[in-house]
Amino acid sequence: MRARIYKPAKTAMSSGTAKTKSWVLEYAPASAREVDPLMGWTSSTDTQAQVKMRFASKEAALDYAKEHGIDATVTEPHGRKPNIRAGGYGENFATNRRSPWTH
Repeated sequence: MRARIYKPAKTAMSSGTAKTKSWVLEYAPASAREVDPLMGWTSSTDTQAQVKMRFASKEAALDYAKEHGIDATVTEPHGRKPNIRAGGYGENFATNRRSPWTH
């Protein structure tokens, strides 16, 4: 079995970093997905594609993969870009602004 170990990125819909602290072991798809001709749903006989395990560290994930004979590849995370603006959305409503904020 093949799997990949990675650290998930933050979602694009929020600036929070929830669920980005742990490492994830996810199996690679073993078979192609098929389209049901009647309903149009996609399905697969591969049940391992549903498995996604979380680990506290990269070493723990690698140890698990080695212990269970899983061929795993590690994808290192990219760093976050530095903030372009010092403030954020809340800065628009700050009481110490130089000029009043209007629409």
